[in-house]
Amino acid sequence: MTVDEVMKEVVADRAFYLKSGGGLTLNGGEVTVQWKFAKELLIASHKQHIHTCVETAMQCAPEVLKELFPHTDLWITDIKTMDTEVHKKYVGMGNERILENIRMTVKEGMPLIIRIPVLPGINNSEENIRDTARFIADELENRIVQLQLLPYRKMGTEKYDSLEQAYPMGDDYKMPEREVWEKNILDLKTIMKEYGVPAVAGSSSTIPTF
Repeated sequence: MTVDEVMKEVVADRAFYLKSGGGLTLNGGEVTVQWKFAKELLIASHKQHIHTCVETAMQCAPEVLKELFPHTDLWITDIKTMDTEVHKKYVGMGNERILENIRMTVKEGMPLIIRIPVLPGINNSEENIRDTARFIADELENRIVQLQLLPYRKMGTEKYDSLEQAYPMGDDYKMPEREVWEKNILDLKTIMKEYGVPAVAGSSSTIPTF
């Protein structure tokens, strides 16, 4: 599709954006893989006075993010774990570039939401949560919009099947009962709050204005 074709779909929903306070969100796949098209789409949205948001893994060259900064009102990314070896095991690469891009995004004054998809037994340890909280408090000076603690959802299995690839979080990984992981997420939020991190449980909480 061309930018004009996409914008026809975007503008058609303007009434919903005005009512909800929302706008255009680009997510993935991975936005930065097609950053030139994304940039033109963001520019076109701003010309229509439509709020823009980019959700990205931030595993990209910092220069790509800098191209998008002037045209993006809100950023969303994950910190899955502070341990680069654990990150490499489950994601396929280390987290060094991601953390560096997060530092840069905050330094540039970009509004940023950080999410942690909480996987019991993998990244929900008190040590990892405190390491993450210290990173946000000390290195980012808590200058983020929100930290969202999200329960892990086993999604995308059909896509892996269609690609004839093994699902990384296969049948050997079982989520605990709801009452267990809900309490765990609330406990993790309490730890984050000790460091002044604006942490919430889930993604539906009201996002502060900025």
